[in-house]
Parts: sequence; structure tokens; C-alpha cells
Amino acid sequence: MTHIDAGSELDPVHPVKPPASEGPVAVRARGLTAAEVAERIARGEVNDVPVRSSRSTAEIVRGNVFTRFNAIIGVLWIIMLFVAPIQDSLFGFVIIANTGIGIIQELRAKKTLDGLAVIGEAKPTVRRDGVAAEISTSEIVLGDVIELGPGDKVVVDGEVAEADSLEVDESLLTGEADPVLKKPGDVMMSGSFVVAGGGAFTATKVGREAYAAQLAEEASRFTLVHSELRSGISTILKYVTWMMIPTAIGLIISQMVVKDNDFKNSVARTVGGIVPMIPEGLVLLTSVAFAIGVIRLGRKQCLVQELPAIEGLARVDIVCLDKTGTLTEGGMDVTELRPLGGADEAYVRQVLGALGESDPRPNASLQAIKDKYPDEAEWRVQESLPFSSARKYSGASFSDGTGENSTWLLGAPDVLLPSGDPALAEIDELNAQGLRVLLLARAAGELDDPQVGAGATATALVVLEQRLRPDAGDTLAYFADQNVQAKVISGDNAVSVGAVAAKLGLPGAENTVDARTLPTDQAEMAKVLESNAVFGRVTPQQKRDMVAALQSKGHTVAMTGDGVNDVLALKDADIGVSMGSGSEATRAVAQIVLLNNSFATLPSVVAEGRRVIGNITRVATLFLTKTVYSVLLAILVVCSQVDYPFLPRHLTLLSTLTIGVPAFFLALAPNKERAKPHFVKRVMRYAIPSGTIAAVSTFTTYLIARHYYTGPDALAAETSAATLTLFLVSMWVLAIIARPYTWWRIGLVVTMGLGFLIVLVVPWLQNFFALKLIGTTMPWTAVGIAVAAAALLELSWRWVGKKWPA
Repeated sequence: MTHIDAGSELDPVHPVKPPASEGPVAVRARGLTAAEVAERIARGEVNDVPVRSSRSTAEIVRGNVFTRFNAIIGVLWIIMLFVAPIQDSLFGFVIIANTGIGIIQELRAKKTLDGLAVIGEAKPTVRRDGVAAEISTSEIVLGDVIELGPGDKVVVDGEVAEADSLEVDESLLTGEADPVLKKPGDVMMSGSFVVAGGGAFTATKVGREAYAAQLAEEASRFTLVHSELRSGISTILKYVTWMMIPTAIGLIISQMVVKDNDFKNSVARTVGGIVPMIPEGLVLLTSVAFAIGVIRLGRKQCLVQELPAIEGLARVDIVCLDKTGTLTEGGMDVTELRPLGGADEAYVRQVLGALGESDPRPNASLQAIKDKYPDEAEWRVQESLPFSSARKYSGASFSDGTGENSTWLLGAPDVLLPSGDPALAEIDELNAQGLRVLLLARAAGELDDPQVGAGATATALVVLEQRLRPDAGDTLAYFADQNVQAKVISGDNAVSVGAVAAKLGLPGAENTVDARTLPTDQAEMAKVLESNAVFGRVTPQQKRDMVAALQSKGHTVAMTGDGVNDVLALKDADIGVSMGSGSEATRAVAQIVLLNNSFATLPSVVAEGRRVIGNITRVATLFLTKTVYSVLLAILVVCSQVDYPFLPRHLTLLSTLTIGVPAFFLALAPNKERAKPHFVKRVMRYAIPSGTIAAVSTFTTYLIARHYYTGPDALAAETSAATLTLFLVSMWVLAIIARPYTWWRIGLVVTMGLGFLIVLVVPWLQNFFALKLIGTTMPWTAVGIAVAAAALLELSWRWVGKKWPA
């Protein structure tokens, strides 16, 4: 027999599960013997599907090494090693370093993820030699007898051996929302989960033959959810590739065929024009930012099952909270027992004791009743009715030993009592204090009657006090401060839920809605949801409908929960967040699992997401500014039929000082900006004008220098002047992107500037990078052009900000 609190959410199941009730089953299966288990292991009949929390090591190495741009740069690097000094091949060593950093960081993130995944892994209860014990999913063998209770996930395919009002939800596999009542001999499919009752099943398919494993082969549990950041970068790289191809061909023809110059010098300058078009560090820094986010959250016992979930939670504007286990702790205390209609209190205590003792898997509410009223009468259970979130009550029939049989219901008073019952006013007063109230009622009919609650005699009220999470108030305040609306969606009485929310300072907690009055039309439901904050008596299907209604209005919705009745809503929400102590089913479908069961961890996840999104947007603007000015410079060179102004070493130096090093620090810096949509638009609206101004100003300096300098060494002097202008303009772009300034951001910009100055004044560095400013007129002209370009940059950024606000 299984009793679950009739208030709402299924409370977290206990980690060590006692054997399921035998119910109608006469003989309890003992399970396999140790010898039989050993035989099956020897035959390979083991559930050996690997638990994947991340890419394998080989996949990580391949993913970082074998990229489109690494291939292009690798070919160019090999060419440069043969035709030019080592200085012009530095870009190749930078790529090797970048790839190494990417692999190391992702391996660190994998180690963190894999460690946390083991902690959060489902531990099914398997019966062997008549003893039930929890084992790892991978240790299950063919023929094992696996016990089930509410919230348990079916981990392998099998056949029902024992069933005690066993109801299974197969919606995640079949799409059918209604729970299926299972009887001995029925098929159990892996990936489904128990919503009510209990029992046991025999494993008939394990490993890759199991249904869920076959689905997992096609789409791993840890495949990436939609990420605007990743898809945006992929879109940008696609367009960059298409721009590069014709531009690079034109540059090659211009420098190698049209220009009758030294062959090796022409090759070097051609490569110097192609390499900077590639935003080679952008993907690396995105991966590193995500990986470090995973590591940071892992230290806070937060398992991110799908990496972009960090980004997704940062974009959330509505978070739907399940009260039990989120705002309140699992434990409860019985504070009062109020007999009704002259019922004998001693007899009521006996009934409650029998109800508590008969359930092998008591949740928090029933455990509190069991602790308060131990079973002394030892009544015999004849039949049980498991709790259902749709029904809001559970029940059992007893024989008290004297020959008298009785049927009892324990559940929501406002469901079991008719409207207008005098006891409801008393209950409302208790709910208004934030107390949970259960009604014990004696049923007139049989438990298998769908209307068993009709005509039940109210016998007593059980008043329970919920323990508020000490950190819940601060977390709600954080969301309010960040303009994220919190909606409390609970199966409890709406007034009671509102009182709890009010104690925690939730804005709008006084506006409570009974979900039974919600309109069924999606648009109308969305209006009610947007204008209210607390909803009670919500069924599992309504939770799902409420998430869909909010999404239909353009909201990004996060859903938290720990009970089996939250699974469907968690799956449909943009981001599902489960407590580590929640049911196996909720942990399986959630993108984020809070292993420490602390709701207060969520702000850390939001902060990590905002850091990643905000910083990658800044960094992407830097990289793509370089791509834009590189492409435009190449086009200008081809159209003007002049030598390309730069060697690879010049652009390697500029990229390192104005993009590479600063981007690494900026990508990992704290950032509390609220995440904004339209990543590609927000990056390109600044990168295109910035790159255009940089290209035009640099080419202007170059053309002026070509007329100013004469002689055999003129090209080196022209290159140095053009490099000075490009560096100063790029530094101004960096200075804009680094805003708002802090001491370390100012220090970063100044340090990069000093690095370039050192190259200009130290003789051996001048020779190494082929940079030497000749005279004073042309260098100061280059500075003047850069100053004008910087002013134009400021104007363009402000104009763009007003014209196309984010």
C-alpha cells in the first residue's frame, strides 16, 4: 500500500527504499542467486550502457583539433614554414596553444561532469537472494527482480512480477499522457516512470537492447539543448567562410600573378592577408567559457546535464517553482489533530497509525504522521488506493481484528468535502497561516469506486507545519531584483501556498488562484498566469499546460521540481531544474540537477549564464571586427593592385595584443548584465562599422605612406606606418568593449598598449617583427588618422546603439 501526502507534490523518496508491498501477490519473488548473477555477467548479459555526461576524451580531442579553420590555418602554416622566417609562422604556434587550452579545459569539465553524474545516478533497488539492495544501473543483469515505488524510473525493459495498484507514466516514450495501470505479466518499458502504487518487475532486456537505450543511441541524453550562442556563432562562421573564399582567391591572384615581386615575399603577404580573416579563437573561447562555467557550478554541487542550460537559465524571464522541496524542506511536523463530528481522538490516532505503518515508502507528510502516531493496533490492510496528483487523496481498507472492516481516505479537505461544509472555514483559517491541512475521512463505498470520495464522513483534520528553506527568501529576492518573475505552482491549497510565499517575501503572494478555476483556452490561461503569482490545486497536466501557455506569450520558462508529478512540466519547460533528492524520473529529464538540494544554487547558475553570454558577445565583437577589416583590406588591395601591407608576423602581434590576450581575460571576467536575445545581430551591428573604419583608416595611412616613402626599403616603412594605425584603432575598439571600466580592465588595456610600445623601442624586437617607424612626419600622420578613426568609432557606436538598440 502506498500513501502520499494529499497536499500536492510527491515528496522526495528516501534514498534507501524498503521492499514494495506484496499487495495481491501471494508469493514474493526472491530474485536471482549470486551464482546466477555471476553466470549472466560471464555471458555478458549486463546492463552495460555507459552513463554519458559529456563527450568522450577521443571526441574532445577530435572536436578541438579537426576543425574547418584549423585545417585552413594548418595548410598555410606548413607553406610559411618553407618560404618565410619563423616570425611569419607564429600564428601556427598560437593555434596549437589554443587547441591545447581548449582540450585541457574541456577535459577538466568532463572530469567534473562525470564525477557529479555518478553522484546523481539512479540507484534502482534490486532483489537478490531475497534481499533488496540498491545497486548501480550498470550492475543490473538479465533476469534481475527490480522493485518500484512512486517516482522510480524504469531503467531496463521487463515484465511485471508484482503489482500493488501500480500506475506507470509512459508519456516520455509514447506521448500518451494518461498513466497505465500495470498488472503481473504486463510489459515495462525503460524510460517510463511510476506515478502511483508499487511493485516489482523482472528484467527481460538489458544494455543496448533496452528500449530507452535504443533511443539513446540515436540521441544521447546529454545532447545539447538549443543554444542561441552556439547556433549564432555557427551562423557567423558560415558567412565568414563564404566571404573568405572569393576574397582569398582574389588576393592570391593579386599578389602572386599580377604583382611581379619576389615569390617568397608574395607568398608571405598573401598568407598574411588570409590568416586574420579567420576568427580562430572565437569557438575556443566559447568552449572554454562553458567549460569553466561547468567546473565552477560543479564545485557548488550543481550538475549541468546539458551545457547550454547555463545559457538558457540566464535568458529565463519566468521561473515556475514547485513549493514542496523547493521553497520548503522535505521534513514536516504534525502540530495538531482536530477530531470532527465528535470522533474519538484515541480511535483517530489508531487509524492514522495504521495508515502510516502500512506504507513501505512514506513521504514527508506520512512520515510525520507515522512519527507522531505509531501503530499500536496492528490492523491488517485489505486493499489500498495509491495517491494520485489528479485525485488529491489516497486510501486504504482495514480489518481491525474484531471483524469490523473500515475504509479510510486521507487527502485534500477541499476535494473530499462538499462546498459549503462548515469545516472548510476552519481549514481556510489554518491555510492562511501557511499550514498544511489533511482530512481523514471514512468512506461509505469501496476503494475501487471512482466516486469513493463522495459521501465520505469527515473524521479529523491533521495539521502539519512545513519547514521553510532558510535560503528561499533570499533567492526569491534575487530573482525579483533581476526582473525574473517567480510563479509558485503547487498542488496544495492555494491559500496555504500563498501564506508560505508571503512569509518568503514573494511579490504578489497575496494574489492566489485556485487552478480548478483556470480557463482551458491557452491565451486566456496565459493572461491569468501573467497577472498572478501563486497557484494552488494544480494537476500535473495543468502544470504542463501552464508552461506551454507562458511560452506561447514569448516567455523563456524555467521549471523547478522534485516530484514525479513535475516530470512532464520539467520536460516541456525551456530549462528543467530538479533537486538531487527528487525522484529518479525528474532527475532524468532535467537539464540542471541541484545535488545539494539547495534552491539557493540557482542564482549561481544564472550568474554563470550571464557571464558566458555577456562576455562571449564582447569577445565575438573583437574577433569579428578583425575578420571584417581583414576582408575589406584584402578587397582594397585587390582593387588597388598594390602589395598587401602586412606580413603574418605583424597581424599575429596585433591579434595577440588587441584580441587574443584581452579576449581571454574578458571571456572569464564577472559579468552581471541581463542576457539579451539576437546574438548575431548584436555582434555584427558593432563589428561591421568597427571593422570598416579600421580597414579604411589603415589603408588610407598605407596609401599616404606609399607616396611619402621611396627607395628599396620603402615597403617595410609603409607597413610599419599602417601597422601603427591599425594597432591604435584596434586598441580603441578594445577600450570601448572593455567598458564599463574597472581597475583591472583599465590595466589590461594599458598593458597591451605598453606591449606594443616595447616592440617599437627595443631593437631586437623591431627586427624580429619587422617594425621600424622611419622619420616623424609619417608616424604622426598615422597617429592622427587613428585619432580621427577613434572619434568616428565613438560616433558610430553611439549611433548604432540608438538606431538598433539591443
